[in-house]
Order: sequence, then structure tokens, then C-alpha cells
Amino acid sequence: ATHDQLGQLLDTLSRRIVRVLERRGLLIADAVDPHLEFENGSSLDQIQAASIAYRIAIGPHAGRKALTLYSLPPLEEAPSIPLLATMYGFSLHAGTVCEAHQRSKLERLCRYITRPPVATKRLSIDDRGRVVYRYKRPFRDGSTHVVLEPLDFIARLSALVPRPRSNLTRFHGVFAPNFKHRHKIVPRQPRGKVDSDKPLAPMSWAQRLKRVFAIDIEKCAECGGKLRVIACIEDPLLIRQILSHVQQRDSPADFDARGPPGAAIVA
Repeated sequence: ATHDQLGQLLDTLSRRIVRVLERRGLLIADAVDPHLEFENGSSLDQIQAASIAYRIAIGPHAGRKALTLYSLPPLEEAPSIPLLATMYGFSLHAGTVCEAHQRSKLERLCRYITRPPVATKRLSIDDRGRVVYRYKRPFRDGSTHVVLEPLDFIARLSALVPRPRSNLTRFHGVFAPNFKHRHKIVPRQPRGKVDSDKPLAPMSWAQRLKRVFAIDIEKCAECGGKLRVIACIEDPLLIRQILSHVQQRDSPADFDARGPPGAAIVA
């Protein structure tokens, strides 16, 4: 795909998205100030609308733009990114390609898609008790941080919580079940008897904990050796006895206070 083809596709997609939002009454088509309409919706709808528009959701300053810090001078020209098209506030990126055999690259892509919405390492509290979040990369206008009141920060987090009984994974295009050309990409059933591969053993909970969160509970913190389960104790009375013994062993011994030196005692 070329940059012009991406631009044409983005123009088509953006116009269709805008028409859908207008038809559903979610977007007010104002030539001067088009905006989302959630005044008649629920409180969660209004919070999500404020989060999308980078505005304060609740409090005395509701509706205003969130405070941003500008630590760098603005860029005169936007950096050139291959296979990236921007138009009307929409963007379309087609520069990431993953072949079928590139499993490690596919895993990195899946980890990027499923990454947490907030990076705690870039989160801090300033002297006034406000939440300061540092962007991963500075924006073109030079902004590097956004500053939120604690209550508004909680409102931003609540906007990310999925609604009850809502589908979190939606398939579009050739991945959708009713796509008219889906038969062209779905593998056909092999003819005859095929030797099935041996089923792979599922990962243990310890292996999943290490792979997802980089927490290795099977490694000894003192010697670096591999830990193993030697017993499974479920009796509450026995558990309390073991913990009490460990606490007594690790706690320093109590001694009576020393008396004054004999020379200091005056008869």
C-alpha cells in the first residue's frame, strides 16, 4: 500500500464513522465546533465522552481542558512516519507487518495490543497532591505531561472499565464470521486420515505468572536454585503453629533490662 492509498482509505473510513455517529445522535455536526453529545446519557457516558475529548469529567472545572505541561519546544514539522496517514483527527497506520512464521514478532504485537492502559512507572504525585502522568513520547506541540486532580484521575480510570456483559473482542473484516469472502482464507479440512500432533501441555500458573508479569516464584531468592513443592498444608491449626514458630525464630530474643553498674550504686 502507498501513502496515497492509505489516505483514500482513511478518508472513506472517517466519513463513514462520522455518519454513523451522527445517525445515532452521538455527534453534533457543527461546522464550527463539532462535538460529542452525551448530556442525556448516563454518568458513565459523560465520563467516557470527557475522556475522549481530553476534558475534565467531574468537579468544579468539569468541561475544561485537562492541564498539560510543555517541557519541550513545539516541532515545526510533523515527523515523517512510513505508511501513516492522518486526516480529520483520524489516523491509520499500516507499517507493522507480521508474517505467518514470525511467531516471536506476533507475540510482541499481541503484548503491545494487550498492554495495560496506564504505565505506573510514569505516574507520580506532585507537591499539591495532583496526579502527574508522563507521556511515553512528547507530542508535536511539546507537551510531555498531563496533570489531573485525584478525583478526575479516578474518573478517567472508570471510563476504561468494561461494561457488564459486553464483548471485549470484536472481529471485523475477513475475521468476522459473516464476511462474504471468508471461505477464501479459512483453511479447508484435509482429506483422509491425518496424524494429529501430540497435545501440548498447558502452562502452569507459575509459568504464566513468569511469562506475563516476569515474576519467577520458582527461583530461590537466596541461592538462585529452583524451588519445588514439598508439602501442601491446609489445616488452619497447623498453619498457625508453623507461622508462630517462624515468627519466634526470626524475632529477636527478649532480655530483661540491665541494672546499673555496681560502682554507680550508692549505699
